Amino acid sequence: MSFIESVGRLHKEDPTPLYLQLQKGLRNAIENRVVQADAAIPTERELAEEFDISRITVRKAVDGLVSEGLLSRRRGAGTFVVAPRVEKNFSRLTSFSEDMVSRGRRPHSAWVSKSEGAVTPEEAMSLGLSPGTSVYRFHRIRFADDLPMALEFATVPGYCLPSVDAVGASLYEALERAGHLPVRALQRLRAVNFTADHAEPLGVAPGDAGLFIERRGFLVDGRTAEFTQSYYRGDAYDLVAELNTR
Repeated sequence: MSFIESVGRLHKEDPTPLYLQLQKGLRNAIENRVVQADAAIPTERELAEEFDISRITVRKAVDGLVSEGLLSRRRGAGTFVVAPRVEKNFSRLTSFSEDMVSRGRRPHSAWVSKSEGAVTPEEAMSLGLSPGTSVYRFHRIRFADDLPMALEFATVPGYCLPSVDAVGASLYEALERAGHLPVRALQRLRAVNFTADHAEPLGVAPGDAGLFIERRGFLVDGRTAEFTQSYYRGDAYDLVAELNTR
């Protein structure tokens, strides 16, 4: 099967934006290793012609995958697949707080924001939700002892919690009380360099190395209960590696 065939069809009658449909298909093809690391993908012109869409739509889809670290652009050469991210499927879940306590550290968090709103197209794709579905968003800084260890952005479907105020110190405790605690999770890890916005709350310099962890938690019935993106500071690598090789 060719790379383009593996991407699948785009459905113009689907309310999901075409660039997100293409992005999902490209992501699946890359993660299924239809094209190996360091190999070039088809050009924007070829993708636009194949799927009968504009090059602007193609560029927007590819831009998202470049931001995720799945693709990289090489000036004058094209767009290439980067080495695959580490991916782990967890059958036993523990919270950040439980992990820290088990290692003799004092966990706590500082809330940056809690909010409720309609799911964005990007969140809808990640959570498998329909357009317009209500979600809760939680943004906080996670500490181990007095060290700001991670910057966390979590999105939870509205059906998993009674309200945004149901979450106190622990998101997982709130999900458990509501009867929607995830029973398994899929995590992906990759190295990043911090932007100024991410560096400042973690007490590091812009451009410093860090670790990006994307986590999806699933309920018994297969629905997604949590989509969390966390940015860990570079000097937390050893601890993060320990947490993810248990």
